Amino acid sequence: MMFDPVPPYRPNSFHVKLAIACWERRACAALRRQVFCAEQGLFSGDDRDAVDAHAIPICALSTLGGEADAVVGTVRIHAVPERPGEWWGSRLAVAKPFRSAAALGTGLIRVAVSAAHARGCTRFLAHVQEANAALFESLHWTSLDALDLHGRPHRLMEADLAAYPPMHDPEHGLITLRRAA
Repeated sequence: MMFDPVPPYRPNSFHVKLAIACWERRACAALRRQVFCAEQGLFSGDDRDAVDAHAIPICALSTLGGEADAVVGTVRIHAVPERPGEWWGSRLAVAKPFRSAAALGTGLIRVAVSAAHARGCTRFLAHVQEANAALFESLHWTSLDALDLHGRPHRLMEADLAAYPPMHDPEHGLITLRRAA
């Protein structure tokens, strides 16, 4: 008798929120190293920089039975103290097996901008890799300039804050459902 192999587990929902627990923060850092160092070769060894000292990490968690299972996406946000109201997002990363879940990037961007908006953000900016610019444009971002960072084409982009109402409880975040990219 032949049995079909059991297909790998594919979560259908993700919890996107501030990375509060120590394991979430560690997993966000590990995911960033995997994406930006190992896969893309943008940094050697580690991608941490001075921004990490005051940045707020956000994570996308896969869920199993409604409980957090693993960090499968991350982004960080931070205010610019010398420019009141200006916030930046950076280091958006999604684990390779989950990149087809279009809701992950969208959810991370939504929580990032909305959480900053609730904290007094009046301008939200990001350096976006050229390959991802179309996604950001579809989410109400405007391209301000083209530039080269780390040897790759990027765009300086700005979010339309009107499309991102303040999220006053980003610790709880939001649930996104898997859908095809």
